[in-house]
Amino acid sequence: MSDNSEPKQTQLYCHHVAAGAKMVPFAGYLMPLQYPGGIMQEHLHTRERVGLFDVSHMGQFVARGASAARALEYLVPVDLENMSVNQMTYGVFTGENGGILDDLIITRWDEETFFLVVNAACKAQDLAHLQQHLGNCQVEVLDERSLVAVQGKGARELMSKLLPSLSSLPFMTATSAQIAGISCYVTCSGYTGEDGFEISVANSDVAELADKLLSYDGCQWVGLGARDSLRLEAGLCLYGHDMDACTTPVEASIGWSISKSRRLGGSKSAGFLGHERILRQFAEAALRVRVGFTIDGRAPVREGTEIVDGDGQRIGQITSGGFSPSLQQPIAMGYVPKELSAVGTVLTAVVRGKPKSITVSAMPFVQQNYYRGK
Repeated sequence: MSDNSEPKQTQLYCHHVAAGAKMVPFAGYLMPLQYPGGIMQEHLHTRERVGLFDVSHMGQFVARGASAARALEYLVPVDLENMSVNQMTYGVFTGENGGILDDLIITRWDEETFFLVVNAACKAQDLAHLQQHLGNCQVEVLDERSLVAVQGKGARELMSKLLPSLSSLPFMTATSAQIAGISCYVTCSGYTGEDGFEISVANSDVAELADKLLSYDGCQWVGLGARDSLRLEAGLCLYGHDMDACTTPVEASIGWSISKSRRLGGSKSAGFLGHERILRQFAEAALRVRVGFTIDGRAPVREGTEIVDGDGQRIGQITSGGFSPSLQQPIAMGYVPKELSAVGTVLTAVVRGKPKSITVSAMPFVQQNYYRGK
């Protein structure tokens, strides 16, 4: 987990280079930004068929111990004790001031074991945070495992060809599986808004697994560029951009990530880092919130762009922005005062000194297609 100035390579680095990927440094790794077809093609391919993403730069941890659920609940405001085995949840590590230290996916492996997938850039600090607060629980870094994501309209059909039982695996559940003779842990999850799966697999087996997935018609590599445009269309936050250690879950418009039992009046109310500020915001409303925007014209409004009111006074900032390949128009996310957050509110972004009209829009921008079972 040490930091090195030289970027690391995932086990699939040579696959990306062979496929013609443009490799760029990202979160301490050399990762594929895009392939020869380009970001637009990769994005639309994922929406219509199947995209394969190398997400092995993400952190994979295991927290284990008889008190693991209760200990983790101090760090993540969700009800882990009542989760079933192979059930998953989205969560955030909250800080003492109620800000978000990182967001993560938590899966219950068994009664005493939780599998955590955290952001690549936050791995070292998350590990230190867990070790500081989990007491007698064991925290293990799964450095010997890689992670790939299979996403898109055809993802379920592809995966069911490899293992028929995966055809009925609902969103935010998981299972151990043998795929083409390879031992895997498969979660029904992703970061695109589409139906899909993430597969944790031994480093020694990931190349064989990737080759097997790519052998199916309609499955192709997709890089970080399209991963970002896909998640933006889905209205999903990117840590360090749309939320950070100064931003609470309520402000980030992900208050739903806090279990009802952990809120005021709940059976396990409070009891997590930063609960005072967060629960106060639930009761009194946050002063600023994250919203979506549609943009006039064709030119995108990028991260860092100021948002102003009718008098030209700064009231907020864009945190993510780009061109939506699915909608063929620019979209963005950012923070504005609560009283200006209603859908349909027209505001102004200042782009290179010139005003551009932006309109608060409902999110997600593109319908999410998660499979929740029959």
